[in-house]
Amino acid sequence: MNERSPIHEGHAKAHAEGEPGTAREQDAACTRIVPVVLAGGSGTRLWPMSREHFPKQLIGVVGSDTLLQATVHRLDGFSPEWQVASAPIVVCGEDHRFVIAEQLSACGMEARLVVEPARRDTAPALTLGAALACANGDDAILIVMPSDHAIADVGALQRALECAARHAQRGAIVTLGVPPRSPETGFGYIRIGEAIADGAHRIDGFVEKPAPEIAAQYVAHGGYWWNSGIFVMRASVWLDALRALQPDMHAACFAAFVDGEHDGAVFRPALEAFKGTPADSIDYAVMERLSGSNGWTPEGVVVALDAGWTDLGSWDAVWAAMEKDEAGNVGRGRVVFEGALATYAHSDGRLVACVGTSNLVVVETADAVLVADRSKVQDVKALVARIKADRAPEADSHRKVRRPWGFYDSIDRGERFQVKRIVVTPGARLSLQLHHHRAEHWTVVRGTALVTRGEESFLLTENESTYIPLGVRHRLENPGKVPLEIIEVQSGAYLGEDDIVRIDDTYGRCG
Repeated sequence: MNERSPIHEGHAKAHAEGEPGTAREQDAACTRIVPVVLAGGSGTRLWPMSREHFPKQLIGVVGSDTLLQATVHRLDGFSPEWQVASAPIVVCGEDHRFVIAEQLSACGMEARLVVEPARRDTAPALTLGAALACANGDDAILIVMPSDHAIADVGALQRALECAARHAQRGAIVTLGVPPRSPETGFGYIRIGEAIADGAHRIDGFVEKPAPEIAAQYVAHGGYWWNSGIFVMRASVWLDALRALQPDMHAACFAAFVDGEHDGAVFRPALEAFKGTPADSIDYAVMERLSGSNGWTPEGVVVALDAGWTDLGSWDAVWAAMEKDEAGNVGRGRVVFEGALATYAHSDGRLVACVGTSNLVVVETADAVLVADRSKVQDVKALVARIKADRAPEADSHRKVRRPWGFYDSIDRGERFQVKRIVVTPGARLSLQLHHHRAEHWTVVRGTALVTRGEESFLLTENESTYIPLGVRHRLENPGKVPLEIIEVQSGAYLGEDDIVRIDDTYGRCG
């Protein structure tokens, strides 16, 4: 159903009439906090674990939880002085929403999902989250967190966020800055200004990722902090600031929200309106413009974050964030070191043995192995671009691919054939579909399958099989109480996943 944007009436009127300042007139005693988790990234620097269709926020890089799961629980036990919403807002893309919902459910978290119909960077994503946070008429304080960071000391993070929330109450837009531990060139920096209450500082400026010699000067100077990408502000303050500084972005996001669709806990912005918004980051769109010289703008404030923060943007950052042995090695999975130094090794299954290695990264998955010098891990992004240019499937997906109905594992493939192991969860079903270029043979290994083929429907049990000719409508369902496992053999001239014409789908993927 389409619903008019439920942003509270006074703020909506200010948007319509162009009257700045409404955010400053809101109740400064607001203590309601809504976490907004930005989970729309598709980083490739942690390849081969991170892929285009399964990015790093969905994998467990530094612990048993995925980065997303760790992020949504960072406000657990927050000070009772603040009313933290039990359901965070998670902004994500269509490709990842089913896996995100599954992971949140697995860790006992209910969330409201904003599913972006196109990638437009973090500023439009936050704008949609802010609009949804105002949906019940409140003007909550937003704590905006990327979903791909590691935090060693969650208590210290919460204390910094409390300080930031107090400044956000009075109308400031606050970011957390990390006092640098080393001259990192992979992070942006914040130039801190004069000190204000609670040890916070006014923001004096932002600096892009610097050259090594400049980064060393920043660390020696002491007046520059790493930009964590964590923000705290009132929802109305962000919306008013965006309208003042980026009117085109504001108008497009507002239109996308007004004409968007609510489906339970999922909100979908209007596609055409959202496609019209300029793509920009929170920093570029607003934070770097909080100078007061562009009409009405709120105050920009930075609060120190000393909590073992790490932006896991490379394998070297993962190595730095983890506990090491006496020789500086980090091993995950089936890993053995012999005479190795400062080596990171990860195994998804096979035994990885590192003998005499030094400053290396070795990552093994079911379909790819990465070996890299730790000083060159930033080049992994360029490597993935080359793999993608060669149209190799390892750039986009893992061998095992999750779907809303279960998963499939591509066991083998060759010219004109592919073999998959398909597992369907109880009660789930695939879309009603057909293929123009391939036929399929299904053999049930475990469970019971309900098969639709053309105009007929029938049951298959263990050790029974069927054939789906090219161009015939078909569907696979699991009517039982145990997982359905089948082996699928595809044959044909083209076996790509884009040769699927969906006619009906429980999960809304026909478009």
